[in-house]
Amino acid sequence: MILPQTPSFRLDGKCALVAGASSGIGLACAVALAEAGAHVAVAARSADKLADLVGQLAEQGLSAEAMTLDVSDVAATREAVAANGPFDILLNSAGLARHTPSVDTEEADFDAVADLNIKGAYFLTQAVAKGLIEAGKPGSLINISSQMAKVGGIDRAVYCATKHAVEGFTKSMAIEWGKQGIRVNTICPTFVVTPLTKQTFERPERRAWVEDKIKLGRVGEVEDIMGGVVFLASEASALITGTALMIDGGWTAE
Repeated sequence: MILPQTPSFRLDGKCALVAGASSGIGLACAVALAEAGAHVAVAARSADKLADLVGQLAEQGLSAEAMTLDVSDVAATREAVAANGPFDILLNSAGLARHTPSVDTEEADFDAVADLNIKGAYFLTQAVAKGLIEAGKPGSLINISSQMAKVGGIDRAVYCATKHAVEGFTKSMAIEWGKQGIRVNTICPTFVVTPLTKQTFERPERRAWVEDKIKLGRVGEVEDIMGGVVFLASEASALITGTALMIDGGWTAE
């Protein structure tokens, strides 16, 4: 009998682009991918924070470089990806939230959130895929979405709308690029302690709502996302595309 072999979770020889890498989930994902063996291009608007991250990774013997990048600038993003790619892996954690009751939504806030969360994510994913297709390479493209891509939330109509949209284009891109061996998926976290969620956790009634909805009884930490990122980036998930990995503590189970 020939026993099956567990596919590798290692990413040696792979090149990964992590957008939104200067803090929070993006930073944690960059660390996870580097620890799994990938060379990681960490991208964000803050050059100083990126330089610090690259230095800390280098101190651990990990391979990384910095790319100053504003994902909402489509032309600049295309140029940067073309100049520095192709990238075997994309992890896009660049995102924005401006929470208000739906009746109070301002057009400027809607546009700012949509420009980054939908438009920026769409064209970044497209740019990385184009590089892979031109090089004749397979790849794994991952956008950090949200559990709010599956449900609604208090004061979160705009944010939910953008994350639902990310799930939609993920499915379509997965269908289109599957024959080229390019997989496209999302990770949908629950509320994770990051600068983005600080406003929510500072309000006792909102924190109580969050903790009541998470069935495992605690909010998320960035470390909770790291294993899922390596899984989706690696050959261990070779037959997974066009779907969402829920890391939500059971929020969407009901």
